[in-house]
Amino acid sequence: MTTPSHPSHPARTPHRASDRTADRVADRVADTAIVGGGIVGLAHALAAARRGDRVVLFERDAYAVGASIRNFGMIWAIGQQRGAVYQRALRSREIWLELSAKTGMWAEPSGSLHLAHRPDELAVLEEFVATTPAARERGTTLLTAAEAVRRGPAVRAEGLLGAMWSPTEVNVDPRRAVPAVAAHLAEEYGVDVRFGTTVRQIAAPLLSTTDGTWRADRIVVCSGNDFATLYPEVFRESGLVRCKLQMLRTGVQPDGWQLGPMLCGGLTLLHYAAFEDCTARAALDARMRAELPFHREHGIHVLLSQTADGRLTIGDSHAYAATHDPFASEEIDRAILDSLGGFARIPQPRITERWTGYYPSLRDGRTELVTDPEPGVTVVNGVGGAGMTLSFGLAEEVLGR
Repeated sequence: MTTPSHPSHPARTPHRASDRTADRVADRVADTAIVGGGIVGLAHALAAARRGDRVVLFERDAYAVGASIRNFGMIWAIGQQRGAVYQRALRSREIWLELSAKTGMWAEPSGSLHLAHRPDELAVLEEFVATTPAARERGTTLLTAAEAVRRGPAVRAEGLLGAMWSPTEVNVDPRRAVPAVAAHLAEEYGVDVRFGTTVRQIAAPLLSTTDGTWRADRIVVCSGNDFATLYPEVFRESGLVRCKLQMLRTGVQPDGWQLGPMLCGGLTLLHYAAFEDCTARAALDARMRAELPFHREHGIHVLLSQTADGRLTIGDSHAYAATHDPFASEEIDRAILDSLGGFARIPQPRITERWTGYYPSLRDGRTELVTDPEPGVTVVNGVGGAGMTLSFGLAEEVLGR
């Protein structure tokens, strides 16, 4: 599906009388303007359009090339912080499935398996299931080793002690899904999606862009990894840093082989906030630091997902700093693949793609940055590696304030 730069049909919401002066200059007026065409910006555009707003979205690149397409495509509710953030992830999941039903976009409710090959990993999973009624109510349960092997064709059976099954995870193909959402916004809601347009300055309600001056009653800045162009003082004071990651992808698996549930192993239990309150996690952390110091130093935990055409996405590592070098480490890639081999077996493991990704992250326990630098302007950033999982739910909350 091709994303149009300018929708062919008129917007659904008529201009208000206060906009008539701007209308005489050019049709550069909107109820809501979104800055940024990644998943966070697209989510806010959708939420605004569903409220009946006339929406324009500006993206400086010709198409989304950042973190929104450099990820697993996992809508990963099970890893999110318990409580409101978990519920936000579930709401995002609903919206992804709604969009899939409307557009034909591939979105597979495959669920996930957390695999335990060591007793301390199983102890964390057992404690999590026992102490998280919200996940249990959604069908999260413990499986025996034999049950896990039957459910997941790639599960490594040797040494497997058990697994945690969660049915809430959805797999999308980010390189297809993000353009599909942008096209749906234009075609279904008349959102004016303007790729290749940079917003250079904001003095609400005006936006100075490379496509002229626009006016909007509400402006939402979802600038992702760009901390310098708009409101740099907000980002300096926010605590945001950049996370650099490394990921890999195989070729298409033979004979139509399907992964089934998305997979992860013990290191993932040390990465996601959902498991932070598990007392058994301390023993796991101590063992991992002793046995896998390189993995812990480089923030490696390993997830496995599949694309719409059958390729497998593998990763990732995590390094946090204000600025990163652009180089990928073969040693990190090897550590990721070695860890994958500890819990999964795939038919054709040959790697055909490798890449680095970068996304803004908050390191103080906050799950997002939402702030109003001036009346009529909201900055939304810092969703970290959970942009695909949380953005649709977050956008509804932000615009519903």
